[in-house]
Amino acid sequence: MTTKQNTVEDIKRIAEEENVRFLRLMFTDIMGTIKNVEVPVSQLDKVLSNKMMFDGSSIEGFVRIEESDMYLYPDVSTWMIFPWESDHGKVARLICDIYNPDGTPFAGDPRGNLKRALADMEALGFTSFNLGPEPEFFLFKLDEDGKITTDLNDRGGYFDFAPTDLGENCRRDIVLELESLGFEVEASHHEVAPGQHEIDFKYADVIEACDNIQTFKLVVKTIARKHGLHATFMPKPLYGINGSGMHCNMSLFKGNENVFYDENGPMQLSQTAYHFLGGLLKHARAYTAVCNPTVNSYKRLVPGYEAPVYVAWSGRNRSPLVRVPESRGLSTRLELRSVDPSANPYLTMAALLQAGLDGIKNEIEPPQAVDRNIYVMNEEERSEAQIHDLPSTLHNAIKELRKDDVMVNALGEHIFVNFVEAKRMEWAAFRQTVSEWEREQYLELY
Repeated sequence: MTTKQNTVEDIKRIAEEENVRFLRLMFTDIMGTIKNVEVPVSQLDKVLSNKMMFDGSSIEGFVRIEESDMYLYPDVSTWMIFPWESDHGKVARLICDIYNPDGTPFAGDPRGNLKRALADMEALGFTSFNLGPEPEFFLFKLDEDGKITTDLNDRGGYFDFAPTDLGENCRRDIVLELESLGFEVEASHHEVAPGQHEIDFKYADVIEACDNIQTFKLVVKTIARKHGLHATFMPKPLYGINGSGMHCNMSLFKGNENVFYDENGPMQLSQTAYHFLGGLLKHARAYTAVCNPTVNSYKRLVPGYEAPVYVAWSGRNRSPLVRVPESRGLSTRLELRSVDPSANPYLTMAALLQAGLDGIKNEIEPPQAVDRNIYVMNEEERSEAQIHDLPSTLHNAIKELRKDDVMVNALGEHIFVNFVEAKRMEWAAFRQTVSEWEREQYLELY
């Protein structure tokens, strides 16, 4: 998506020319949920002068009620008019950072926290961290009352097309909508599982890329609903088929130079790339809690469904955690395959960037690449190859996160404390729930 260098004057002029009547001031909470404060366009001057306040105590994990006043600082480069019409005129959006009343950045703002990680990156001499995400989602049918069912809208498979892929028209409309918003869509196709789809868009600077992910989710859900479908980014909505991932393709730059590329290095990767990779692998068990933040995430991270389960890397093999795609030059990148689309993109990328930077600062060497299928290796073979398992549950992942100072610092104290507490409560609620599987297994037997 091309960043528009809007000025305040541009936005005021465009709002008038396009008959914009409402403004959505969007931000993301700690859990990754998109929030917005909608105001009439008459408030545009107040918005653009960073004077718009909201009640932070109403947002989970933000602040207590006695500290509730917070300010929305819009990022003018994120100005966008939604293509779907409202009965009352057009609606535009601005993505905002959250600030305290004293004018300091709010420590609980995930987008602001990512900017803090980028400042650490710049202190090491790098200028940008790029992300190319590959989010997957499922399309389910709605019933006559508009309620979500678990009926898939097709029986298609990987790269299938209509009539098998009945989601093709919906997916095409999503792509057209994204392109009208300025996204550069590189590919869209049916994924492995029935009812599952993937749309890949061009890499961008990490802040813009995370903004794009949040906008993408909003567009996908909106267009699906127009087709009588529900789009879900839940990692594993159905038993027995592949779950949805969000592979993250990452690269570091100094100016126009991709510092992961070295024409003369092993696999044409630079020492910087290997150290970044070393950091990714070292901290993998800890950042899994952030990249896979729901109880359901761990139903996807099991052998047999293409999602990574083991901490390893390879140039070609798709079973390890990190893959190095074939492209070189400016396109040289590391692909982390464990992330799922329920993750908060801003927190995820802050954690991954800090993991990689720790590898660079401490010159962490990755283990040998694993170029065979890890799923067919036994436990002894994996141990010899220094291949460790990812955490198997949210509970275990949170325990790993707590032990890793680099990852705790990547989130910052405010976000870490509130994130862990929310996930502790989620796990406690899950543990107390009696599932249908348990009744089927035990009710008659015992």
